[in-house]
Parts: sequence; C-alpha cells; structure tokens
Amino acid sequence: MYIDTHLHLSKNDNIDSILKDCLDNNVGHLIISGCDKEGIIDALDIINKYKNINAVLGFHPSEVDKVNDKDLEWLEDAIKNNDKAVGLGEIGLDYYYGKDNKNEQISLFEKQLVIAERLNVPVVIHTRDAFQDTYDILKKYSVRGIIHCFNGSLEVANLYIKRGFYLGIGGVLTFKNSKLDSVIKDIDLSHIVLETDSPYLSPEPYRGKPNSPKNIPLIASRLAEIKKISTEKVENITFNNACQIFDLKI
Repeated sequence: MYIDTHLHLSKNDNIDSILKDCLDNNVGHLIISGCDKEGIIDALDIINKYKNINAVLGFHPSEVDKVNDKDLEWLEDAIKNNDKAVGLGEIGLDYYYGKDNKNEQISLFEKQLVIAERLNVPVVIHTRDAFQDTYDILKKYSVRGIIHCFNGSLEVANLYIKRGFYLGIGGVLTFKNSKLDSVIKDIDLSHIVLETDSPYLSPEPYRGKPNSPKNIPLIASRLAEIKKISTEKVENITFNNACQIFDLKI
C-alpha cells in the first residue's frame, strides 16, 4: 500500500470519489495539508470523518500578513487536541516573489518551529529560493520532518538528511526536463517519502492537468526505474518511512 504524504483537499471536494480512485490504485492512506485558516478548518473536518486520512496543520509563508499570535495559539490547540493531526506544516520560507517580507516570514517560521518542539511533532517544510535561511533556522531547533517537494542538489539533500529529514518526492521526478533523477539515484530510499501535492504538480503523462493522490504509483514507478529496483520495494520502504515519521499505526 502507498501513502500520499502531502496533498490538499477541501471539504467541497468529492472525497468519497477521490478515495475510491486511490484504493483502486493501491493508495490506502493520505496525509492532507491545511496551510491557511480555511484549509486548517477543512482539514480538521475531513480527518474527523475519514479513517484513512490524517493531516498536518500550519501556516504557509504566503499567509504571513494574515497570521497573529492568537492564530498560532489556535493552531497549537488544534494539533494538541486532535490525534489525527500528526504534524505541523506546511511551514517555511518562500522568496520566489521577493524578499520584502523576509523578516516577517522568518518570524512566523520560527514561532511555528517552537510549537513543533513543544508538541514533539514532525514538521513539513516548504522552502523556495530560500535554502540557506531555511537550513540555518532548522539547525536552531530540535525538529524532524519532511522537506516538501524537494528539488535541490545532492549536497543540499545530504545536509537535510543529516538533520533527520526525509525528502518528499512528487510529480517533478517524472518531468522530462527535471534534473531531480540525477540526485535521487544517489539518495538511499530510506530517506524518501512519496507525495503528490495534488491538485498541483501532476506527474507525466498528466502534467498540466489537476493532480490526484491516485497518481502516487506513477511517481513510485519512475523512482523504481531510476534506482533499478522493483516498485514493490519502493512501495514497502516509502510506506514504512511515512509511518515512522508520522507515527502512523496502519
């Protein structure tokens, strides 16, 4: 069975249909991300209704101008009081559109890392054009987790791995112009989890169309091809990795 360790669902989605498609494709468990106020509320509603869905909750760096300390207290309570909330994320830094609010992003990131330390939960890290700041900040905290949508160099991968992080690998691995395959071939499978980030970043041959967690096997197949191993080995090891980081009892 596969686990999609990162996707986005709304309570307005046809979740029953999505889950049926997942089960038909051997994707038996989902970890959804609620990364703004509305998304967190939706995620809590969803995980309380569906046995095979858990959630990570947190404030994405794009939310930096909307979040105050009361919101962070609410977030901490939401994670602390719901056993199916298994981590804090996605959180981090995003300088893709510029660094005008860099200091505010860093402040929000660090406040959430403090919460993760206090609750002893894993973190799911979003980092875009911000590796050095992200890495330097993570060194200050005793946290573990996943680098979501990893697309960096082998050197960067090994730095994160040494800090106890797994690499979240998704549809980008299947893109013809991606160089991620040359990095992943030298990363042991014990450091990798699978994710779709759906409805974004659909793998080939569905690139450009809405993504779905049912597409996890396409990512696994490409990973198996790169590493010259069976898809069953990819399935088993990435399943165990996800269970370990999120303390899932499946």
